[in-house]
This record gives sequence, structure tokens and C-alpha cells, in this order.
Amino acid sequence: MQLDQYDSVYFLGIGGIGMSAIARWFKHKGLRIAGYDRTPTQLTHELIEEGMEIHFDDKVELMPGYISKDKTLVVFTPAIPKNHVEHHYLKTQGYTILKRSEVLGLLTKNYRTIAVAGTHGKTTTSSLIAHILKTARVNMVGFLGGITTNYESNLVMEGDVSVDTWVVVEADEFDRSFLRLFPQIAVVTSADADHLDIYGDHASMLTSFKEFIKQINTNGNLVIHESVASLADGINISKETYGMSRGKFFASHIHPADRGVFEFSLNGYAREMPNIQLGVPGFHNMENAIAAIIVAKRLGIGNDVIREALVSFKGVKRRFEYVIKKDDLVYIDDYAHHPREIEAFLTSVKSMYKDKKLTVVFQPHLFTRTRDFAEGFSQSLSLADELVLMDIYPAREESIPGVTSDMLFSNITCPVKVRCGKRDVLQKLEELDIELLVTVGAGDIDTFVKPIKEMLIRKNIATNF
Repeated sequence: MQLDQYDSVYFLGIGGIGMSAIARWFKHKGLRIAGYDRTPTQLTHELIEEGMEIHFDDKVELMPGYISKDKTLVVFTPAIPKNHVEHHYLKTQGYTILKRSEVLGLLTKNYRTIAVAGTHGKTTTSSLIAHILKTARVNMVGFLGGITTNYESNLVMEGDVSVDTWVVVEADEFDRSFLRLFPQIAVVTSADADHLDIYGDHASMLTSFKEFIKQINTNGNLVIHESVASLADGINISKETYGMSRGKFFASHIHPADRGVFEFSLNGYAREMPNIQLGVPGFHNMENAIAAIIVAKRLGIGNDVIREALVSFKGVKRRFEYVIKKDDLVYIDDYAHHPREIEAFLTSVKSMYKDKKLTVVFQPHLFTRTRDFAEGFSQSLSLADELVLMDIYPAREESIPGVTSDMLFSNITCPVKVRCGKRDVLQKLEELDIELLVTVGAGDIDTFVKPIKEMLIRKNIATNF
């Protein structure tokens, strides 16, 4: 199938972070873009400002009149519910309908692709790679799973699109989407148990990761975290392992250059690569940077350009994002939604601010994930000094009897813990004496960031008056 046969694309779930990157690409190519999403967000507002037609009610009559079976490609996200009216109509009318992953596979098949897979770290790692390539003025297109602060977009481009273009993509394990990709270079950051509603068990998920690794071009390269390097055992592919202190490539001479920001050296090459400074905090981000450096070196990018890119990297929205950063008040927002991610994030925050009391607001994401990892969530959230635990954000799922946030709450051992819903989360926070606050989760907790910020500033002004 050829994508150039269409003059318009209609997206079901256009406000999704992966969907919107593809929508922006097609808009850049001159196609008419329209779509549906369940709720308006800052991202959908930006897409409308960029000239896309978007509506928020699931009604066929709201679809643009120019949509046709012959000239319109329909792209949908698996998060669309089974009873979706527009999806049913387009399907019964014989429109060409593809999943986002299928379209990404078609977009990348004619280009050299760098695909970043992993249950954690893929958005920051792919954004780092895209930023290094753009800084080096390498012809590239990056379809990212987050809004990069440097470019305020999830679509990053440099130069003219040609046969020499490198395409940087996130290889998403959800719904086995990454099996649509056949990369020249692949990165695997992690492979912890997740999406068990799709895979059934961890072993099945690991099998899919192995299948993804097998799809790397025969003359390609694999960059893989040392903790999951065994996934490539028996696969005939060039492999380079990395980690904080283990693997072929690892960090040394680690020291703080600024509060939470590190300077380190990279070992693994014939000569040590010293004086690398990363513009974002967190030990986990140092590992992400190591993976990005290995990829950049594979492409022949020089050390000075790599250093310049890493120190100027401002991060990704909702990945260790500072909302308030003052001596007496710090507020950080993060997308972490898996126990391992939460543990890594909170451990980094506590190491950076050892003298401050840590208050955590967490919104669980998905009933199945909450059920499958209840014990891990309770353990990781117990790192907080104070916890405000919200109700589960359902996303694409129907509720499961007996599965609520209370499953986690009873086993959390932090000194202070509070249960709440969306309606009273601000009130519960206002009652606490906050020094260091983090909001954590992948649902709609991001919609509370602005009102929480405003409340904290108002309360801080009143306190210091």
C-alpha cells in the first residue's frame, strides 16, 4: 500500500501523543488533517492552531465533508472503545483503516530507522537521540512519545527528507506495535513486566521483545541495557551493552555539576569520553544518555557535538519536569506509571533533596496494571514521606470489581497517607505543609498541574507575608 494515494487523513484519537506526531507529519507533507478525540487538551488546542479540524463528540455528522473512501486514510488508536460510533461507521463503509503502528511501519520502511524500545526510558532516550542528530545537522525526522522542551513538539525534523534521512521512533511494546518496525539501529532500555492485559504474562512479553530484536536489519546494530542483554542471546546481530556501572559502556567519575544534574565520563571506547554533562536530572537519565551517545557515535557524530547536545537538552514534558524550583518550594511532575519507574523517580528525587520532606500525589493508570502490580506500587510509593493517592484512571478499560486504589493504600507504609478523588485533591494538598511535591501518573493528573501550581504559589505568598 502507498500512502501517497491519499490527500487527507482522519485520526480517531488524534490527541494521543503518538497519533499527534504522525498527524503533524502528514500536515507537514501538505495533507488535510482532521480527527476525533474524547476530551480537549493543550495538545489538541495546539493541533487546531496548526490547522487541523478536531471535534470531541463521537458523531458521524461532525466528520468533515471532504472525507472519502478513495482519498482519505483513517488512522486509529487501540485505545478507541469497541462501541465507537465513528469507527463502526468508517469500517462498515469500507474506508481504509490502519492502526497507528501500521502507519508508522509504512512511514519508516523506506528510511534508515533508529527504534527505541523498552518499558521505561524510551521517550527520553529517543528524544535525546533526536536532539543530538538535530544538533549535528544530520537529516532526520523524530516521531516521539512526548513533547520535547527544546522544540515544544513531538515531531522533530532537520534537513530535507531524502534517502539519507534517519528516522527516530519509539518502538512501543503495547499491542505488539513494535513488530511493525524493521530498524537499522535498535535500542532496548528495559523489559519489565507490563501490559499483562495484552500479553498474559511476562514471558510472552519477553518473547515479543526477542521478535523485535530479530527484525533489526542483518547489518544493523543493537544497543541494549545490560540487565536485559540476554534477550539477544542466539540472535546474530552486532550488540553493544550499557548500564550505569556494568556493560561494555558505563559511567564513571560521576559527580554533581548542579543540584540534580550530573557530570560523568563514558567508558567503553578505546579512550574514555570525559566531561559529559547532562541538562536534565536523575540517575536513570544518565543511563538514557549513555544509550543515546552510543547511537550517535555509531553515526559518526563527534564528541564535542554530543557534549553540546547533552548539556543543552531540556528534557521532555512530564519527565522529571520542574513546575516550581525555589529554595523553599520545589514541585516536579512526572509520567511514571509502573512500580519500577516510580521507584527510580522517587529515589532520584530523594537523593537530590535529602533535606526536604517528600509529598507524592499519585494517580494509578489502568485497572489491570493496578491489579497486576499492586504489591510493587505499594512498595515504591512507600518511599514518600506523605502520599496523596487518587482514584484509578481507567483510560481504555472498563472497571474491574474489587480493583480500586484501596488495594494499594492498605499496604503503603509511609508516615502520612491520604485517599482522595479528583474533586478533593486540591483541598487535601492545601491541608499539608509542602516543601517538595511531585505529581506522578499517566492519566489526566497533568490537568491538575496548573491549579496545584497556582495553589502552592498562593499559599506560599500568604505564608511568607
